[in-house]
Amino acid sequence: MTLIGWAQISLVLALIVAAAVPLGRYIAAVADGRVAWLRPVEALLYRAGGIDPSRGQDWKGYALAMLAANAAGFLLLFAILRLQGVLPLNPQGVSGMSSWLAFNTAVSFVTNTNWQAYSGEVAASYLSQMAGLAVQNFLSGSTGIALALAVTRAFARGGVRELGNFWADFTRATLYVLLPLALVLGTAFVALGIPQTFAGYVTATTLEGTEQVIPLGPAAFQIAIKHLGTNGGGFFGVNSVHPFEGPDAIATALQIWGQTVIPFALALTFGHMVGDIRQGRALLAVMVGFVVAATAAIYAAEAAGNPLLTALGVDPSMGNMEGKDIRFGLPLIALFSATTTGVSCGAVNAMFDSFMPLGGMVPMFLIQLGEVLPGGVGSGLYGMLVFALLAVFVAGLMVGRTPEYLGKKVQAREIKLAMLAVLVLPATILGFTAVSLVLPMAASSIQDAGPHGLSEMLYAYTSAAGNNGSAFGGLTADTPWLNTTLGIAMLLGRFAYVVPVMAIAGSLAAKAKAPSSAGTFPTHGPLFAGLLAGVILILGGLQFLPSLFLGPIAEHFTLLAGKTF
Repeated sequence: MTLIGWAQISLVLALIVAAAVPLGRYIAAVADGRVAWLRPVEALLYRAGGIDPSRGQDWKGYALAMLAANAAGFLLLFAILRLQGVLPLNPQGVSGMSSWLAFNTAVSFVTNTNWQAYSGEVAASYLSQMAGLAVQNFLSGSTGIALALAVTRAFARGGVRELGNFWADFTRATLYVLLPLALVLGTAFVALGIPQTFAGYVTATTLEGTEQVIPLGPAAFQIAIKHLGTNGGGFFGVNSVHPFEGPDAIATALQIWGQTVIPFALALTFGHMVGDIRQGRALLAVMVGFVVAATAAIYAAEAAGNPLLTALGVDPSMGNMEGKDIRFGLPLIALFSATTTGVSCGAVNAMFDSFMPLGGMVPMFLIQLGEVLPGGVGSGLYGMLVFALLAVFVAGLMVGRTPEYLGKKVQAREIKLAMLAVLVLPATILGFTAVSLVLPMAASSIQDAGPHGLSEMLYAYTSAAGNNGSAFGGLTADTPWLNTTLGIAMLLGRFAYVVPVMAIAGSLAAKAKAPSSAGTFPTHGPLFAGLLAGVILILGGLQFLPSLFLGPIAEHFTLLAGKTF
């Protein structure tokens, strides 16, 4: 690790936080309907859909509308992927996906996971990329923002049943937040050399005299929303490692900025909407703290180099550069890896399969902590609020008072629902991983032996259930078993988690807000931030630490002993 490396990391993080401050205030204005520069377009969409944006919905109505929108998106995307071979905008003649792969891919993009058991330039037509995958990148991100706004209103209001109107929140998040940012970032990517064309693939002659097919396509603007919506699905198979998807260090810094700025901003939006910006700053401080700690852990692990290569006489000063690109360097790779798994994005600019064991463990652990640090667009905020409720519950147990958060008493119903949501991840991840490791048809997909092979399978279900989408590598995922079970894990990780959260929001919204008193536990200072961080770490550690000891930690000590499997 170097001072220049940390200067790069600090600069990118400073730019993210600087942009998140006004963006958080702006999103709060959007949520309140105070932003109207696209009001004619907005009104037209409401009329076309028969929607009255002023009509509020209780938590059940809001959740059902969300589920209906996502079910329609799944069916449409599944049909496009299956029929892409006979649909237009397919200059390479890509055939339709198998039913197993189409199911997995449609679920993946609808749930904001963007797990890819296929290579984009080989298996997806231009129409599928634009009208199917890119559209869901917007809509899944808008769904997350809408849900976060609904949950926030539960804390901001008292004695009400309504959490807002899903269709209005969904439309405004798309029109006023994601679309403008995607246009600006996509234009910047075009300027940096990322292709945006309908031309077919071209053939070039290499210096060795052989022919090479170079894939092109309308990539730049899809890459923009892939990051802004914390989607992560690459236009090209190797994601941001591809020179057309991540052409240089400036592009990768912009991608880090894009995938992190909205999750950070939403924490501040929460503060604005509840009328106490300090509450948002406390959540943001925890998010930033974990991002910095995770970046430092990855940076240190990779900068130390591979002890096996060092023993052979290889100079370790460059660190472990296997599976990495010198265009980015270890600092931006470490920050990219920490943020992409911390924010539920899943894009990669290096191959996790080639990381040192502890360096590869950090991204996996960030997902297992619940994708709340800072979490996906919207999903990170409402996930963080679930942990905030658990934190004040723990604080209440310590002092013998009924726990409350922002004037809302947290009682047995809310805690039971919070634990139901929190237990979705370990039950899904560990359950599917255990079954897959003992089933020959599933275990045969593992490339490597020993702890590293266990990490490949564990990471796959971690990524799916956490709606992250990044891959550890080495796992042959395009099989009926993995396509189906990973798809189910994605559905559980998204919808089995959010329905209890919406039930919590409905319960809290109906409660009157009590004024704070001298005995109220402050939730805007460092004490609460530390407690919140501890609750997140303890829950994640207790649930997943045994599996991590069997995987990356065991592999780490094996390497220190100078051995391989």
